[in-house]
Amino acid sequence: MMTRFSIALLLALAPMPAVANSCPSQMAQIDAALQTASLSEADMNKVKELRKRGEELHDAGDHAGSEAALGEAKQLLGI
Repeated sequence: MMTRFSIALLLALAPMPAVANSCPSQMAQIDAALQTASLSEADMNKVKELRKRGEELHDAGDHAGSEAALGEAKQLLGI
């Protein structure tokens, strides 16, 4: 019984490192896209703020919040 619980717990937690590791790759995508983006000044500032917020949330361990902020930035960039 305990073995089944341990296996279930392990499987439930296994995706967590993958989520945490996707934040830096999303930040890199945003950084690359910013180099050639043709956005209005307001949108550019919004993307930069979301990118910064995403990194702060990632560093604080809030990967869901980070993913949300970075996802919004990527949407504005069209990536």
